[in-house]
Amino acid sequence: MSKSAGLHHVTAVSGVPKENVAFYTQVLGLRMVKQTVNYDDPGTWHLYYGDGPANPGSILTFFPWTHVGPRRAGSGETGETWFQAPLSSLAFWTERLGRHGVDFRQVERFGIPSLVFRDPHHMDLSIAFSGDEAASTPVWTSPIAQDKAISGFAGVTLHVARPDKTARWLTDAFGWQFAEHTRKKRSQCTHYFAV
Repeated sequence: MSKSAGLHHVTAVSGVPKENVAFYTQVLGLRMVKQTVNYDDPGTWHLYYGDGPANPGSILTFFPWTHVGPRRAGSGETGETWFQAPLSSLAFWTERLGRHGVDFRQVERFGIPSLVFRDPHHMDLSIAFSGDEAASTPVWTSPIAQDKAISGFAGVTLHVARPDKTARWLTDAFGWQFAEHTRKKRSQCTHYFAV
């Protein structure tokens, strides 16, 4: 099988649609690419966000289900979605998240500084800062200047019950390379892969 070019999109569940739209468009500055319905459940919205031209690798979609209870992290889910932005925008994002009341912490992965935080419905997110490549030319009015904007995904964290099998699948089927392994607790391991 040929090597994967990376993530195409990430789909998640959210709470109140108005809160979701406000956070992703006004706080993170993503474009509302389209609003449609879940084809399996036409009574549920399907919200799409991305960069200006809606490039693959920048699309985050949500099914807003306001009746769903709080998230319980567990095996079989995407734990954290990592966005990417230019390294020169780190101070901008630190100030912006703080000004909008978003609790965050700074970490380093693969030697790359990142800000880790949650959206209003407790989805784990981060922005990884590397290089100085600006986001795509906007085709909409964004609250964030192009040289500081999010330009797509840097990766995702997966919660899996059998990391050895998942690791083999990612390397064998997708052609990804093992990059890093960390152990937080005796029973928790995290494996990082790169395209």
